[in-house]
Amino acid sequence: MLTFCPNCSNLLLISRAETGMFRFECRTCPYDFPIREHTKIYGTRELQRKQIDAVLGGDDAWKNADQTTAQCPQECGNTKAYFFQLQIRSADEPMTTFLRCTQCFHQWREN
Repeated sequence: MLTFCPNCSNLLLISRAETGMFRFECRTCPYDFPIREHTKIYGTRELQRKQIDAVLGGDDAWKNADQTTAQCPQECGNTKAYFFQLQIRSADEPMTTFLRCTQCFHQWREN
């Protein structure tokens, strides 16, 4: 039996509530529906979440990055950082600068 959310039409999954009772739960919106004792459950299965790829290249993006003078916002007090720039907004907006501390490897961005 497939059950769909009446609010957003996504597939409802079976989960166990804090009370120990089973319920149909929507992962997109806050809808849930308690399953009564006389309802038969044939099985439950944990769904595997999809691995998220690094959109900006992950650690490989920092391999050829240049260094600049920038104050790390963390407490390490380092004044050097790797940086690269990407155009992530429309063409009439300035480029975004991504920085990574050379000492503690904290990452942040400007613009």
